[in-house]
Amino acid sequence: MAGVYEFIVIGSGPSGRRAAIQAAKLGKSVLVIEGRQRVGGVSVHTGTIPSKTLRETALNLSGWRERGFYGRSYRVKKEIVSEDLSIRLCKTLDHEVDVLEHQFLRNGVTTMAGFARFVGPNRLVVTSPDASELVVEGERFLIAVGTVPHHPDAVDFTDPDILDSDEVVNIPRLPRSLAVVGAGVIGIEYATIFSALDVAVTVIEPRATFLDFVDREIVEEFVHQLRDRGVTFRLGSPAAKVEKSADGRVLTTLGDGRTVSSEMLLYCAGRMGATSGLGLEACALETDSRGRLAVDPHTYQTSVPHIYAAGDVIGFPSLASTSMEQGRIAACHAFGLPLPPAPAFFPYGIYAVPEISTVGMTEEEVRKRGINYETGIARLRETSRGHIMGLQQGLMKMIFSNKTRRLLGVHIIGEGATELIHIGQAVLNLKGTIDYFIENTFNYPTLAEAYKIAALDAWNRMAR
Repeated sequence: MAGVYEFIVIGSGPSGRRAAIQAAKLGKSVLVIEGRQRVGGVSVHTGTIPSKTLRETALNLSGWRERGFYGRSYRVKKEIVSEDLSIRLCKTLDHEVDVLEHQFLRNGVTTMAGFARFVGPNRLVVTSPDASELVVEGERFLIAVGTVPHHPDAVDFTDPDILDSDEVVNIPRLPRSLAVVGAGVIGIEYATIFSALDVAVTVIEPRATFLDFVDREIVEEFVHQLRDRGVTFRLGSPAAKVEKSADGRVLTTLGDGRTVSSEMLLYCAGRMGATSGLGLEACALETDSRGRLAVDPHTYQTSVPHIYAAGDVIGFPSLASTSMEQGRIAACHAFGLPLPPAPAFFPYGIYAVPEISTVGMTEEEVRKRGINYETGIARLRETSRGHIMGLQQGLMKMIFSNKTRRLLGVHIIGEGATELIHIGQAVLNLKGTIDYFIENTFNYPTLAEAYKIAALDAWNRMAR
């Protein structure tokens, strides 16, 4: 037996690492068990960091950001191949792992490579990469194992032309056409990244709408931009059958009988909690049909009080940023610290091309609540910085209460959206009003000037 730890974390993604470091800073003995050879979890190795690195590489090599000046045919590199995409990815991942290993070392967190399974409420067996087994005991646990892609039996994932969302970061070649099954955040991000590389993309989604948590006006602008550059949408019908045609292409048959032919297919329709091998029955825990664990939304305790869960394994919102806070809160609660107050509003970032970011209420939510409101719009091309950058598209939408003048929501599509959103986030959480944006000075020239432009647009129509 390896010993008894005060806190054992299974998984080293955003929630696991933050929880481990928080517990270590409280002077607790902490063990992190990671199934991969290197720490970082899905976020570092197949999810957040790789997909955003792939996006940045695609935009740089394709010359995407300069096409406003030089035209759609402009390229930094004429022939982009899969090796071009992987070079930057390897360097980024090495850096992320080094930083995380150093954080664990500096804070006295013990790490162990292997797959953990419960054999009792306080005991784990860890199967290491060399197949040896080690027993460890803990007083408290955090399950932060993340998710794995859903693999329906009808889809042959052994085919090199059919990829899931974990495999696509190591895509063997750049296809001329790609079908993306699933218009969730992951599917939309990859669909637009490959579209920016001039791959012909078709998005297949069983629902008639997608990104339903985003303001509808922003989604409409998003769809318009994608259709303008040739992305095809097949909405309202599921992918019923996926097979290879005689000429070696992937043929996807939809539920309504339509077919989509492509060189490759990316399947992004759902992810499952990576809990199947954890032996949860040994500690009386159960998961839902998607392998996810239910927790108290304030403490992140499972139905077994000394076992916590955080991150993607507990479901929505499945963001790296919120997962970090979940892990920290779980560790604080586990050791009796007062829980930090949860912010009223946190931002969502969709790293598509173009970016989308949103915080606060959508216009649909405001109307549903019966609030008397006004909106303001700013086009990023209206700012001097936008003109300098050659931006032809992108907008910011702000929503204000007519009664209190308070900011209710900010919704941005376009270059830098995920960075710009934090100004709106701060004002929302501090209960700021439209007057903040009208009376304050913004650096010039910046895209952040869009806040003043949108606020003035709303102010012109507000009752005074």
